Amino acid sequence: MTTGGQMTSRALPWLAMAAVLAGGVYQLRSQGRLWICACDYVLLWTNEYWGSNTSQQLLDPASFTHLLHGFVLCGLLALVVPRVPPVWRLWMAVSIEVLWEVLENSKFVIRRYREGTAAFGYHGDTVVNSAGDVLCCGLGFLLARSLGFRRSLAVFVAVEATLAVWIRDGLLLNVLMLIYPIDAIEAWQAAGH
Repeated sequence: MTTGGQMTSRALPWLAMAAVLAGGVYQLRSQGRLWICACDYVLLWTNEYWGSNTSQQLLDPASFTHLLHGFVLCGLLALVVPRVPPVWRLWMAVSIEVLWEVLENSKFVIRRYREGTAAFGYHGDTVVNSAGDVLCCGLGFLLARSLGFRRSLAVFVAVEATLAVWIRDGLLLNVLMLIYPIDAIEAWQAAGH
């Protein structure tokens, strides 16, 4: 039988994650992000990557890049803070992802996406989409933790290759184009939609 103190210590990381999520929602709403798509409906999934539902519904093809965020964060945190319990590393990963969602939806980053990538019509995420992105990151963290390094690396490469063929984008291309846009890649991406 567990004591009240043990139950509190088990619940603490989950309460901390809920607090981070609530703070992220507050920040996104403060930035003017809509709760749901301006279309007034919510889809669990949209297959669009370059359309009006992109970044507006719960999940879209870009959700796979957020799954890969979880893979990367799982590996990095295991290297940087190996003695921290896994549930607290998950909290760290979720916190980093929430911070990214807030940053990604800032006017500066939205402008950068529109200027330096093929995301010409990107206006930012809805809160629902950001929640889906954070969920995907958390799932990616848990999946990578269960797969181990080699299998995680194989899945990472497979997902990146699939995204490159399917939507002409992916986590690595997205990071590259955000930091150092390359005209030839932007033209190749634009030709796909």
